[in-house]
Amino acid sequence: MTDQKNAPISVEEMAHAFEEEVADVDLSPYAIEDWLTMLVFWGMAASVFLQFFTRYALNNSLAWTEEIAANCLVVVVFLGSVMCVRQLRHIQVDLIYRLLSKRTGRVLEVIVDLINISFFAYITWLMWRYLEIVGDERMVTVDLPRGIVFYTVFAAYVLMFLRSVQNFIKDMTGKKTVREQANEAIYTQGI
Repeated sequence: MTDQKNAPISVEEMAHAFEEEVADVDLSPYAIEDWLTMLVFWGMAASVFLQFFTRYALNNSLAWTEEIAANCLVVVVFLGSVMCVRQLRHIQVDLIYRLLSKRTGRVLEVIVDLINISFFAYITWLMWRYLEIVGDERMVTVDLPRGIVFYTVFAAYVLMFLRSVQNFIKDMTGKKTVREQANEAIYTQGI
């Protein structure tokens, strides 16, 4: 066996060995609900950090941080669901679409779209009825209306309904359905 040695490299070459060219950032796939979700998420993270810090570093916990963090989590979940409806990221069984012919798959997608629209319309109506009952309640540890959270959940259901209608319209007017586009994006990006 011959003893192979690597060519020596300079410190300057080593320092720049892992640099990559910076690509342009494309923010076009993101919608307003994405940015709102991120904002609420960081508010929740700040509240949890404050709770942790006051409990373990100061040994005197702030009671309101837990309630704020829990309510932020509710908002993040429902606004995140709007993103999932827009991008068709909710759990689904797509094996059936692959086994059916393209035409039959499209018919099934239309039926699923109509079921989604109906579900979100119904749940939005139920949430509106719920708001009429408990919309004026106050939070326990913070003197804020709990309706802030409830109305945000209601707005998220309205947005899910509208995004479902938007997906349905795209399915009816486009050459490829939203599901086909989402599947292609998954396979091309390796998500």
